[in-house]
Amino acid sequence: MIVRALGVLVLAWTLGFAAFMLALPAPLDPAHTTDAIVVPTGGAGRIDRGIALIERHAARRMLVSGVAPTVRPIELAVEYKTRPAVFECCIDLGHEAVDTRSNAEETAAWVRDHRYRSVRLVTSDWHMARARMELRHALDSDVELVSDGVPQKEPSLSLLLAEYNKLILRRIALWTGIGG
Repeated sequence: MIVRALGVLVLAWTLGFAAFMLALPAPLDPAHTTDAIVVPTGGAGRIDRGIALIERHAARRMLVSGVAPTVRPIELAVEYKTRPAVFECCIDLGHEAVDTRSNAEETAAWVRDHRYRSVRLVTSDWHMARARMELRHALDSDVELVSDGVPQKEPSLSLLLAEYNKLILRRIALWTGIGG
């Protein structure tokens, strides 16, 4: 009986991982507009994608969540070869977040402060499921949330497995009410 239960559990985990891999999101059409864009720091291409979208007027403002406290907008403008005026007018830096969960909390507060009704989440394709789940949990229910996955060039299997396991554990925590 125990062996059978373990077999079912392993099969469910494996099928879930396959579904996770098949559901990695593609980039959203740049013509799709929202009130705001949020980019959690961490993966290659995320901030580049967000800047390109804000320059195309896909949203009014962008939040880069989880920026180190010592980083200033001019430093990011130089690093990403963007006019400082783009940061001055349209990009906010969030310095409070340290992980995916606190990115969601920082973003939700920023969205409420600006009274935005729609948000485009720009993050790595492999990170999207968990980032979206955390943000959906933190946002008010009347805020529209759209996903804009940034494809990553051949992420390692260990990275994908770790992300999938984090997703499962965090989903269980949310379902059971443990940790928020």
